Amino acid sequence: MEIVKNSVVTLKYSVVDPDGNMIDDGQQPLVYLHGGYDGIFPALEEALHGKKVGDQLQVKLQPEDAFGDYDEELVLVEELSQFPENIEVGMSFERVTDDGEEEMIYRITDIAEGKVVVDGNHPLAGTALVFDVTVASVRPATAEELSHGHVHGAGGHHH
Repeated sequence: MEIVKNSVVTLKYSVVDPDGNMIDDGQQPLVYLHGGYDGIFPALEEALHGKKVGDQLQVKLQPEDAFGDYDEELVLVEELSQFPENIEVGMSFERVTDDGEEEMIYRITDIAEGKVVVDGNHPLAGTALVFDVTVASVRPATAEELSHGHVHGAGGHHH
């Protein structure tokens, strides 16, 4: 079966940066609903369209096609007093706007001299990604998967 809209696709994959450093060794297969359901990066989905089981390809995504360019404006320095006592570098938190709407996830990148540096960029922002993928299986999506917009069962979403 060919990968077309409304197919459930299982990929064996690995992801490295342009220098060959491992980002994701693909220990678990990637299973997604093909056809614009936001299960994978659109540029990767486009490269997979029309492929069949056993097809192998390498797809290089520029930062803007993956986790975006690094935005210096998302790095903030805050007063340590605004945080709980038990914070550590590497912790993440959701910053909420004044009207109570969620804003974004920030990571603590430094704590020093009464200040906390937080970064709202994804850890891989600004990084090109190289995907090596093999199409492991393709099947038609079920009506329930289509109505929910994601894969159910093994490798997919479980309710």
